[in-house]
Amino acid sequence: MSKAIVIATGVTASGDREVLGCAVGDSEDGAFWTAFLRSLRARGLAGVRLVISDAHEGLKNAIGAVLLGAAWQRCRVHFPRNVLTRIPKGSAEMVLAAIRTIFAQPDAAAVSEQLDEIVTRLSPRFPTVAAMLAEAKADVTAFSAFPVGHWKKIWSTNPLERVNKEVKRRSDVVGIFPNELAVTRLAGAVLLEIHDEWAIAERRYLSEGSMARLDPPGDDQTTKEVERAKTVLLAS
Repeated sequence: MSKAIVIATGVTASGDREVLGCAVGDSEDGAFWTAFLRSLRARGLAGVRLVISDAHEGLKNAIGAVLLGAAWQRCRVHFPRNVLTRIPKGSAEMVLAAIRTIFAQPDAAAVSEQLDEIVTRLSPRFPTVAAMLAEAKADVTAFSAFPVGHWKKIWSTNPLERVNKEVKRRSDVVGIFPNELAVTRLAGAVLLEIHDEWAIAERRYLSEGSMARLDPPGDDQTTKEVERAKTVLLAS
């Protein structure tokens, strides 16, 4: 039976990147996501400000139930792929170019205004896409509530791509696993190596100056922020 390996990474209040955890299961199942997020909290994850992920069924509800107060950023790379299924192939580049202008704005107000403008422009010819974009506005622009210096690292799950590729490369060597525990052991070993690399990195993932623009964490919590997401970044 085919199952997904889901991985969560985060960025601490100091701007350092961490691997938070992984699990094996059905990535479309809400109960699975709820259990996974609860396991992260049980191990000490707290103060989450933003979660970045694809729009897995059940994940958004799990975020609302387990990570109270956290915003959700819908991956800006995956969203256009969903849009492509609703438009003729010949119009794809034009529509995607219009959507990309939303993410090229200099501040949060401009991001919001540009999205509204694109919805208006697309409505006559592509009403379904315009409706999708309007409905997803809060989710695809959640990044804009954070410092501009963070945007490129928190508006998609791209920062997880190297992690996912390395786990896939190592798991492809094995091919078929006898059980979920065997998969978890291999993925865990790979993620431990990556976590250690990040721990000794010379530069913070997010700079000290940009992190200072965020609200300081409470006395009894460690704020996780980043994607992705932390912030928690989730991917399968």
